Amino acid sequence: MKVELLSPSGSFEAAKAAIICGADAIYIGAKNFSARNYAKNFSYDEMKQIIDYAHLYGRKVYLAANTLIYDKEIEEFLETIKISYNLGIDAFIVQDIGMANIIKKAIPAARLHASTQMTIHNLDGANKLYDLGFNRVVLARELSKDEISYIAKNTKIETEVFVHGALCVSYSGQCLFSSFIGQRSANQGCCAQPCRLLYEIDNQKGYYLSPYDLCLIDELCALKEMGVASLKIEGRMKSPEYVALVTHIYRKYLDIDNNLTNKGESLSGESSSNGFINEAFSGKNGSINERYGKQSKGEPLNDNSITNYHKVIK
Repeated sequence: MKVELLSPSGSFEAAKAAIICGADAIYIGAKNFSARNYAKNFSYDEMKQIIDYAHLYGRKVYLAANTLIYDKEIEEFLETIKISYNLGIDAFIVQDIGMANIIKKAIPAARLHASTQMTIHNLDGANKLYDLGFNRVVLARELSKDEISYIAKNTKIETEVFVHGALCVSYSGQCLFSSFIGQRSANQGCCAQPCRLLYEIDNQKGYYLSPYDLCLIDELCALKEMGVASLKIEGRMKSPEYVALVTHIYRKYLDIDNNLTNKGESLSGESSSNGFINEAFSGKNGSINERYGKQSKGEPLNDNSITNYHKVIK
């Protein structure tokens, strides 16, 4: 089974870059009900354009509708789902289990992907989602290689794993930090990212809650051998240049299909201002505390990255 490379798209430009650079599928957000409210996201007209463009090249488009939904929002949420489905969306990424039930009742043929915000971290959780009609589960980013392998090899539901991008200090979907200090809910797509701020402990300042970025490019063969269906790149808030570069590099090494190590060196300094980490995947949870403290600067890619992007898309 060919493993899917799934790239982020927070704008039409990023979506096109991902497709050109080798993504098998992209995930996008509508103007509402997305866990990345501060991305540009897509109007229905833009959604139709990128769906048609992706399908022309045999690629898929998934809609992230992965916030928690209040009762007063259900009607609008379902309208968004129905319109998006009629435009040709291939699957819906959802967090709210009640909304998953509503979607399946309204559109029985709709494909459902369980968001990583659901914090599915064991086989029973994956199997329960399959019983509820989900087609795929995006596993929690905090799982080890052995845990991912066990789930992927023993469940009927497709598994999807994050392989690259920003990490949260908390378990995915379980963080209330932004809500507590800024009244901005991460589960409503409004995370203020307080974990990226400068803090002081014992008169010493540091970025103590800001983890390095995830990079599993050296683990691609292992993930394919596990039977993982989809490899996901984080970054709907990222620029088209970033999306193009990271997608291109992962596509390259997926196609090479070898066990060469240190492939992450080709990404270092160009796709992250925060360094890389894979300790959770490796099962070295004790050392993850040593990989905090880097400032997430939010700087643009360096000139070489932008040059590489333009070379790739031409």
